[in-house]
Amino acid sequence: MRHPVIDDLLWRKTTKKYDASKKVSEEDLAIIFATMRLSASSINSQPWKFVVIDSKGARERMHKTFANKHVYNQPHVFESSQIILFAYNPCYTRNDYAEVVDQYIKDGRVKPENREAAFAAFTFAEANTDETGNTACWTKAQTYLALGNTLHTLARLKIDSTPIEGIDTELVNEEFKKELGGYCCDVALAIGYHHAEDANAKLPKSRLAMEKILMRI
Repeated sequence: MRHPVIDDLLWRKTTKKYDASKKVSEEDLAIIFATMRLSASSINSQPWKFVVIDSKGARERMHKTFANKHVYNQPHVFESSQIILFAYNPCYTRNDYAEVVDQYIKDGRVKPENREAAFAAFTFAEANTDETGNTACWTKAQTYLALGNTLHTLARLKIDSTPIEGIDTELVNEEFKKELGGYCCDVALAIGYHHAEDANAKLPKSRLAMEKILMRI
């Protein structure tokens, strides 16, 4: 099957080694950031925060978080163009959803007099909140929707990427506590351009056969 979307996804491979001399342009970064913002989320909750590791100082801080484990991912910190922390709100409340509703009003999706009625969807968030007010199982899942959307956009832009769950979440969340502002990061994304010595870039794409994973009924 040949189609531009399929071709882009066939092109995408997880990068194992980046070319530090190549940087993503500001124009492409703007597209990537817009994509992240426009990602889908349950009830349009948008319970996320994205922290871009770009400056030398931020990279040095991120580099330190690999002190105890996942050292194989540490080279990405200085070799990739950027690393993005995908963080979620572990205690999403009605006040958080109020920001969404008020944005609806600003954007003309909801009339001011219908503001209270717009909170009907929040019952879904309540159904995913435990007795302590924790919503992490639900909000964390939303960050992966944003991650997937970003990966597809990067493929279309022919920018390489590496989703990184191999981070020390305790150290990352402590090191960037101020920037995260109470949000939690369990996954990061390195972006840039692969090095000529990146062995994975030379390997064929491999996925299970369609009939193994898809059933039409």
